[in-house]
Amino acid sequence: DIVEDGDTFAPNALIKAKAVWEKTGGIVLADDSGLVIDALNGEPGVYSARYGGPDCISDSDRINYLLKKLENVPEGKRTAKFVSVITLVTPDGKEIVARGECPGHILFERHGNGGFGYDPVFFAEDAGCTFAELAPEQKNQVSHRARALRAFVEKAFGTKKEKELC
Repeated sequence: DIVEDGDTFAPNALIKAKAVWEKTGGIVLADDSGLVIDALNGEPGVYSARYGGPDCISDSDRINYLLKKLENVPEGKRTAKFVSVITLVTPDGKEIVARGECPGHILFERHGNGGFGYDPVFFAEDAGCTFAELAPEQKNQVSHRARALRAFVEKAFGTKKEKELC
């Protein structure tokens, strides 16, 4: 069990990577990610997976809790983004940190049956639909994790290598 006590995604990704690196001494890649909603001052943020407390034990519970908190927030004020921070730690202690964001907004109700977490209520601007309405291959092209991985590859290997790998 790794205690993620950072107040943003970057420290939490580093905490995870270093914890595993200390146990293995190998190359470790870790991610911390979540949903950030402007009208809720950044909530759920780093608490995305456990948002709503002990009464919210499922993705559906967390979505219900989120929609309740946003029920009086008008459409134009429901801006949000998914954020992912990926951190690599190498045996020699080198660290590479990359961030990806996917802009969007929170819908008033669920759309789509795919994905997980907040995907049914997160309308991704670039995709023109919710993450839950995308096929996994499509989501893997536009998601916050995809963007973080592309940024990571560019930082680690440079632009030319990114084109070869992606």
